[in-house]
Amino acid sequence: MEPSPAVHGIHHVTAIAGHPQENLDFYAGVLGLRLVKRSVNQDDPGTYHLFYADAAGTPGTDVTFFPWMRMAPSRPGAGLVGEIALAVPSEHLGWWSERLRELGVETLDEESRFGEPALPFRDPHGLPLALVGIEGEREFAAWEGSQVPPERQIRGVHAVRIRVRASGPTERLLADQLGFSLAAEDRGWRRWAAGEGSGAFADLFEEPGAHVGRWGTGAVHHVAWRVHDDAEELLVRAAVEAAGLSPTPVIDRFWFRSVYFKEPGGTLFELATDGPGFDRDEDPESLGETLVLPPWLEPHRREIEAVLPPLEVPAAT
Repeated sequence: MEPSPAVHGIHHVTAIAGHPQENLDFYAGVLGLRLVKRSVNQDDPGTYHLFYADAAGTPGTDVTFFPWMRMAPSRPGAGLVGEIALAVPSEHLGWWSERLRELGVETLDEESRFGEPALPFRDPHGLPLALVGIEGEREFAAWEGSQVPPERQIRGVHAVRIRVRASGPTERLLADQLGFSLAAEDRGWRRWAAGEGSGAFADLFEEPGAHVGRWGTGAVHHVAWRVHDDAEELLVRAAVEAAGLSPTPVIDRFWFRSVYFKEPGGTLFELATDGPGFDRDEDPESLGETLVLPPWLEPHRREIEAVLPPLEVPAAT
């Protein structure tokens, strides 16, 4: 019997930033994430691709950025991930609220979502974020070099929030081709789960009159869903193609392999393998300390380095 296609939660979320040093100061400094990979956009090598995660770069803990400094601000709307929710231990959400306030980050009022406390705010380039308090633990490696104590550190991506004009086609894709199930409903939001617990959620809101969103600084570029290996990726890709969508061929990103497609509501999805992993070309103790390039870009290192601004990782305190 053939296995059913399914993804296993969020692999990473990639967004568009402004100045890379401002991005680094916020995610490694204010939020205390580890810069686990300092590379370039493989389709635009004159631009950084910065990867932030837990100490080990565990799939599901990863938020990445293309710092396109000359891009106009985004226009929120349908067809984009409208917010990245990050998981923290619920007993430390108050500490996070105080930390953000002390560091000059404006937050909105704490709210409840699906029975979980959430603290919404924005990063320096306008990207909507939220810290969500979770109970229990999840796959996570604490980073001793963080400005945030290990017990309070962000555990990874909790959920993505997506607005669509018509939810039916997107929900059928989630259920039939990607293996999600409807987990909960809350004030118009419908939570679809690709597994158990934090890191598995796509939260959908149907808004028929919404205008179409536009990429720009402060927008999510795509959300990547986890597949364990190449065989599973091909299985899910075939299901997506059979549903009438247009997935790309498998693309080797060196640290994982990717397939991209737009879901029916317009949001760019990716399928990403768990391996080979970020330690393929760097010692785990020195992840993110220097610019690393996939082998096919290594011959162009001199030209690439010449156009990238220098970066300084915030010191641990």
